Amino acid sequence: MNPYSQIDYLVIGHISRDIVPGGYAPGGTAIYSAMAAQALGCRAAVLTSTDSTYDIGRTLPGIEIHNVTAQQSTVFENTIVDSFRQQSVFSVAEQIRSSDVPLTWQRAPIVHLGPIVGEIEPDMIRFFSNSLVGLTPQGWFRRWGEDRRVYAVEWPDAAAVMPLASVVITSLEDLPEVGYLDQLRQWSPLLILTHGKGGCTVYSRDEERRFDAPAVDEVNPTGAGDIFATAYLIRLHQTNGNPWEAALFANQVAARSVMEDDINSKAEAIKEVVKRWM
Repeated sequence: MNPYSQIDYLVIGHISRDIVPGGYAPGGTAIYSAMAAQALGCRAAVLTSTDSTYDIGRTLPGIEIHNVTAQQSTVFENTIVDSFRQQSVFSVAEQIRSSDVPLTWQRAPIVHLGPIVGEIEPDMIRFFSNSLVGLTPQGWFRRWGEDRRVYAVEWPDAAAVMPLASVVITSLEDLPEVGYLDQLRQWSPLLILTHGKGGCTVYSRDEERRFDAPAVDEVNPTGAGDIFATAYLIRLHQTNGNPWEAALFANQVAARSVMEDDINSKAEAIKEVVKRWM
C-alpha cells in the first residue's frame, strides 16, 4: 500500500540547515513554499533530502514529506557584505531524481521545482507532463569554490528545460548577468521577474507588464520570493492560466508575509490575505 495520499501541490528541493546566531534554522525554497501552499488551502507535500536527524515535520506540521535520506543535510550561511547577501555552502544532501517521486504524487496538479544547490535532476520536468510545473531555478545557476562562497553561472541545461515549464520565476539577483534575462525570455513561455519590494514584471509571449507591490512595514523578508512563487502558481492554476491576475495576488501574499517575523506568523498572515481576496 502506498503510504502517501493525493495532493494538490508538490514542491521539490532541499530543505537546508541555515547557520544563524546561536545555531541553525530551517531554510530553502521547499520549506517556505510548502508552508505557503498549505496556508493557501492546498494539500501540500515536499520531496526533499536531508540527514536522518533533521526533524522537518516539526517545522511543517500537516504537510506530507518524502525524504531521500542523506549522510548530511545541505548547510548554508548567509551574511551581509556591503549591503549585499553573500552565501556560503558547507555541505550538500543527495540528488533528487524522478524515481524518488512517490506514485500518488506523480499527477499532482501543481509541481514546484525549487532547487537551491542544483540538487534536482533536470529531466525531472519531463516527468510531470500533466501538471502545471513552475520553476524557481536559482539553485541551477549556483556554483561555489574551495572558499565555499556561492556565485552565479550560466546553466547549460537551461535551453532544454525552460521551454518545458509552465512558468519560470526568478530575480536579477539569481542570474549570472543582467543580459541573461533576454535568453530566459526567449526560452520561457511565461517568465516572472521579481523585484523584491518593487513587485514583479510578467513576460507573457510578446507582452510585458509591471506590477507594483503594496507598500508595507517590512519585518522579515526571508522566504518572500518563495512565497510569491507559490501564490503565483496556485492563482495561475485557479484562474486557468491568467498571468496578470496571478501577479496581483502573489504580490499581495508576499507583501503581507514580510510583515511577520517567523514562519508560523507568516502562514497566519497569508490566510488573512486569502479571506480578503477570495
